[in-house]
Amino acid sequence: MKRLIQYLLVLIVSSSSAQIVHSKKTFMLGSPFEMTVVATDTIQANQYINQAIEEVKRIEHLISDWIPTTQISKVNQNAGIAPVKVDQEVFELIERAIKISKLTNGAFDISYASMDKIWKFDGSMKEMPTEEAIKNSVAKVGYQNIILNEKESTIFLKNKGMKLGLGGIGQGYIADKVKALLIESGCKSGIVNVSGDIFAWGKQPDGKPWTIAIVNPMNKNKVFATFPLEDSAVETSGSYEKFVTFNGKRYSHIIDPRTGYPATGIVSVSVFAKTTELADALATGIFVLGIEVGLDLVNQIKGIECIIVDEKGVVHSSKNIDLKKYE
Repeated sequence: MKRLIQYLLVLIVSSSSAQIVHSKKTFMLGSPFEMTVVATDTIQANQYINQAIEEVKRIEHLISDWIPTTQISKVNQNAGIAPVKVDQEVFELIERAIKISKLTNGAFDISYASMDKIWKFDGSMKEMPTEEAIKNSVAKVGYQNIILNEKESTIFLKNKGMKLGLGGIGQGYIADKVKALLIESGCKSGIVNVSGDIFAWGKQPDGKPWTIAIVNPMNKNKVFATFPLEDSAVETSGSYEKFVTFNGKRYSHIIDPRTGYPATGIVSVSVFAKTTELADALATGIFVLGIEVGLDLVNQIKGIECIIVDEKGVVHSSKNIDLKKYE
């Protein structure tokens, strides 16, 4: 769930400014998509936004595992059979995803799509799955079995039944690509929001930075901090709406791909980074790693900041964030 972040925009532009702020909301990748740009007029703004939408469609038809003709789907279809040649950008995305898997000790793993869906979060689940069922559900998961051939630009999944799913990194990657394309096209300021994966660049017409507000998931009407977002990204992973409770213990819909058990103890993780792709992947990994291990990891990575809200509503932050400064 990526609805914990709201961003605050100054949409009333002073008469002295020759620029306007223009936004468009739509539905893409099975999720809300919102594009905000600063432009000289609505014609230019719509040109930028249309470019953004076309870029989303282009990448979706490369990396979606729901569309059977994409390169990622072809990799999945050939699991245990043969390597599949992919475009360089797809190869490099998978390469970076594997690096993050190693960094998080497998808490983030793009082969999570191989998991059997034994946990239900729609209210229909009345008892926990058995230990054996949970263990078997992740038998085909393992980023170590993704074989890359840089020379041939091929990806091979060693085991039949393995599947790649880029839901934990793909939207962040798309946000970064949209931002880069629009900057190249002359758009000096804007925000791309792919279902809560947010990148902001430039400034508002009045010279002020874009500002995002982190909403307390335990009280959605309460903002506990606002942050300027300047040429950087933020992403939130949360379980405040999708979870199950057994024997008084809360299990989130975010599953640990190493064990098959849902992550516990955390309600939301917000990660700030210089790329949306990295913020996206790390947010998922930190959610699975837990508060102590997750914060320890973030504190070792330069340029990364993190806010965690636990299931009791207590807010934890990495050492490079002073929450009182932004309250």
